[in-house]
Amino acid sequence: MILYPAIDLKDGNAVRLLRGDMNKSTVFNKNPSDQAIEFERAGCHWLHLVDLNGAFAGEPVNSSAVEEILSQITIPAQLGGGIRSLKTIENWIQKGLSRIILGTVAVENPLIVKEAAKEFPGKIAVGVDARDGLVATDGWAKSTNIKATELAKSFEDYGVCSIIYTDINRDGAMQGPNVRATAKLANEVSIPIIASGGVSKLDDLIALKSCGAKLNGVISGRALYDGAINLQKALEIL
Repeated sequence: MILYPAIDLKDGNAVRLLRGDMNKSTVFNKNPSDQAIEFERAGCHWLHLVDLNGAFAGEPVNSSAVEEILSQITIPAQLGGGIRSLKTIENWIQKGLSRIILGTVAVENPLIVKEAAKEFPGKIAVGVDARDGLVATDGWAKSTNIKATELAKSFEDYGVCSIIYTDINRDGAMQGPNVRATAKLANEVSIPIIASGGVSKLDDLIALKSCGAKLNGVISGRALYDGAINLQKALEIL
């Protein structure tokens, strides 16, 4: 399993939100590129980036911060938030992103996902963000009646390289991941799953690794910043 340390960008800063609430953010680093360098030097093999402002605006907002990160690291990075057109996808890939995460547009216009996966094989992921098992979009501000499993299954023949599954109620809450729901999704869908939301201690990583489903990796943010998870030990476990 791969550990994806998260750098969530809000107003140019590296922050963490509580359950996706933009009004409940904690700034952890005012220089996100420094944070990215720190993660790379610690031995991380990937970075997980999110343009939080972009997710609400429907277009990239923290572009300068993302570009600065990309200029400072050599490891691959994936980005989600506000990416809703083929042109935006192409622009980000040209700027050096290794993987693009499509969330809202995957619900509203899934054909873009199919076209993007065909145009950029191995570089398109889908973000499935769920609250009580139902998908939420637009920075988690809008709820739908679509089941997370149904949405994930709908992309099995699209050429999507991975699915980032986030339990919104667990995200940033330091209450542990939804291991059962994550394992269920991974066992029902052929696309590799990356777990996200609630990872707060090393035991959570162990639980995900031994949940009975083969996961591609796990995203962790607040626990790494707070020191609740020792990064070196986490890398060793995974």
